[in-house]
Amino acid sequence: MRNTALTKELQGHLTPKSVLEDLLEGNKRYIANNLTTSDVSSLVEQTTNGQFPKAVILSCIDSRVPVELVFDQTIGDVFVARVAGNFENVDILGSMEYSCAVAGSKLVFVLGHESCGAVKAACDGVELGNITEMLANITPAAKMASEQVDGVADSSNPEFVAKTVENNVKLTIERIREKSKILQEMEDNGEISIVGGVYSLHTGKVTML
Repeated sequence: MRNTALTKELQGHLTPKSVLEDLLEGNKRYIANNLTTSDVSSLVEQTTNGQFPKAVILSCIDSRVPVELVFDQTIGDVFVARVAGNFENVDILGSMEYSCAVAGSKLVFVLGHESCGAVKAACDGVELGNITEMLANITPAAKMASEQVDGVADSSNPEFVAKTVENNVKLTIERIREKSKILQEMEDNGEISIVGGVYSLHTGKVTML
């Protein structure tokens, strides 16, 4: 049972590699339906006056992707930023910079997922209110996929959607590095790693890209 929250001292001993390994081991427990139990009351009390998360995870808002559970993490373990289509923007970049440069997190993880509704909408060129501008962040990934897979370039083509999901994660990582000098320098110095993967709705497995 987890009854000890991360402290600044414990966080300081972590490395980007060890944090990634921890998350992936947690995903294995999730797949095996063997999640770690937590003493919630104790963890709440310990984290009331401070937090020292090991990673910041950028995920889609999809209700089928419960980020902390997917990696078997508990209170105080990870920052989670969520937006439909798991892309970066100024607010999320600032949140990531805070997570790593101020709060000490060691890993930035961009988590896409299978059959993403936002990705499908971008593949179909959906236009509706503010959704139109939001999907513009994903469109480059769809355009790239249209040159990489055969068949129709819309959501009726599972291979096209899957490739767009992968491309969207990869392009998001590229843009994080391009748009955040802070995170780029931290990665160059080995203080953090910026990585990505895709979650399977069918199996629960996170596959690294």
